[in-house]
Amino acid sequence: MRNRVVTAMQLKTRCLALLDEVDDKGGTITVTKQGRPVATLLPVRKKKPWRSPKGAWIGKVQIVGDILTFDTGSGADSFVK
Repeated sequence: MRNRVVTAMQLKTRCLALLDEVDDKGGTITVTKQGRPVATLLPVRKKKPWRSPKGAWIGKVQIVGDILTFDTGSGADSFVK
């Protein structure tokens, strides 16, 4: 959609249609009042849908060793005073 200019009266009579037009086709609509621009209608940037982090590390991280039992004998003693 190209950028276009409408008067405040045109906006008042065709508001929902103009909003749908901006949403569907993109572009901007400049609203004028007595020949002077007073507002601009532009589409909201579409956000990417939220993705769950579940499975984000599949194929990227490899677990080495036993993660179910905690080994306190290998180096953990050095942290305890």
